[in-house]
Amino acid sequence: MAEAENFIQAYIDEDLAAGKASAIRTRFPPEPNGYLHIGHAKSMFVNFGTAEKYGGKCNLFFDDTNPSKEKTEYVDAIRRDILWLGYRWDKEVYASDFFDTIYAFAEKLIAEGKAFVCDLSPEEIKNTRGTLTEPGVESPYRNRSPEENLRLFREMRAGKYRDGEKCLRAKIDMASPNINLRDPVIYRILHATHHRTGDKWCIYPMYDYAHPICDYLQGVTHSLCTLEFEDHRPLYDWVGIELGFSPKPRQIEFARLNLTNLVMSKRYLKKLVEEGTVHGWDDPRMPTLAGLRNRGIPAAAIRDFCARIGVAKANSECEIGYFEAVVRDYLNACAPRAMAVVDPLKLTVTNYEGEEDVEFDVNQTAEGAGTRKIKFGKTLYIERSDFSLDPPPKYHRLRIGGYARLKSAYIVRCDEAVTDGTGKVVEIKCAYLPDSRSGSDTSGVKAKGVLHWVNAARCVDAVLKRYDHLLRDADYAGQDFSERLVKDSEHVFAVKAEPYLDGAAEGEAFQLMRTGYYKTCREDGKLVLSEIVSLKDNFNK
Repeated sequence: MAEAENFIQAYIDEDLAAGKASAIRTRFPPEPNGYLHIGHAKSMFVNFGTAEKYGGKCNLFFDDTNPSKEKTEYVDAIRRDILWLGYRWDKEVYASDFFDTIYAFAEKLIAEGKAFVCDLSPEEIKNTRGTLTEPGVESPYRNRSPEENLRLFREMRAGKYRDGEKCLRAKIDMASPNINLRDPVIYRILHATHHRTGDKWCIYPMYDYAHPICDYLQGVTHSLCTLEFEDHRPLYDWVGIELGFSPKPRQIEFARLNLTNLVMSKRYLKKLVEEGTVHGWDDPRMPTLAGLRNRGIPAAAIRDFCARIGVAKANSECEIGYFEAVVRDYLNACAPRAMAVVDPLKLTVTNYEGEEDVEFDVNQTAEGAGTRKIKFGKTLYIERSDFSLDPPPKYHRLRIGGYARLKSAYIVRCDEAVTDGTGKVVEIKCAYLPDSRSGSDTSGVKAKGVLHWVNAARCVDAVLKRYDHLLRDADYAGQDFSERLVKDSEHVFAVKAEPYLDGAAEGEAFQLMRTGYYKTCREDGKLVLSEIVSLKDNFNK
């Protein structure tokens, strides 16, 4: 067997060697109460990847034990996101598939004196649970007989009581140093219509109780959870032991993915959608997988990112810049190059007439990518920032009397700037050097600046969208997310783009020269260039 790549695999190797497991089965367990975000991508990487490593299988398990927050819409979205990331599950399983068995196990615990019906309110239960240094106080209903508890529990199921009026609690130890073992609630009353079972049930199991049962009934050998479930593991084991599960699944915890500048909570993401802060769950600014897909982030880049950050035991925070650097590396290797001008300034080549084809590199970093032809002409657009009447030191772009190369074309010398009545430059007039064509330059002129451009006679009007992060930098980490929110995080520009982009496929990714990585799409029939990731790489610097 190959050497373990992380501590989870080391534990599994131990279990295999000891004969505690043979065929490995894991599960990816989202709750269908919202759209998946990038943090779930790491859980997929761990669960699906671990199963694949051992030639095992991974189930898609929907934890649908809270019908008040769950929807079929979210189930469908979760399926889409998993398939988009490139994972395939063995079985699609729901907690609701096992509701009858979970209920029967509860009656078994009651009959054995290991669970009781409690009349305390949720607030009273919380107030009697104790603290980390003080034991809890036993419920006055803890010593009801099994017969009375069974009668009351069946009345709960029959709908006799209101929400919160009663609950079922495991009878464990109110003095346990682990608060999760202080007679935890395992069933609550909830009169809500379930997205799959309708109104069949008005009582629902708590996750900590249903989790080990559902794992066992699925045949899960290793239940891989994020670190917040570490303190819940003794309860996971208690349920499995008391119900006689053999073999009992093993729970192993790993650190969840935390990224700076992103909202990493489905509850807050839902709030952003409901309050109209973003356009929807798939808004390109959202860290949801639907949002990342809509933004143009390649699924392979997300998988690569998860592989690079690895699997750890301790929580930590990853800089958003690292994620962007991984995406940028991926796109740099495969995205074709193109040109668009965000703030156009007219450039007239005074000593040139007509048009000609020049060779433009499709992707200079990709071997065999080749070139394509673009039309060079008399009237062009360049970026307004690429000309200055009063340039600062070490300015290598165009100035009066200065030289610069037009990408893949010629070196030009700026001779004149035309201004309007306010003094704003509206046109620059340049002369080109006929013997300076890119690839066959014999002019002897060394132009340090290389400018992107579009042919004014052939370019198309387009909309360019840039995005800020939803949250300000990590210095704001101690504040509520609403105080960290960047309110104006979408910026829209009218730009001039080369016609090559107008003919691109929907969603195709490009590197816009000196601008960034963008995908093409259409809104109301108009070409839109939507930012994927900036060209600037602050992380590696």
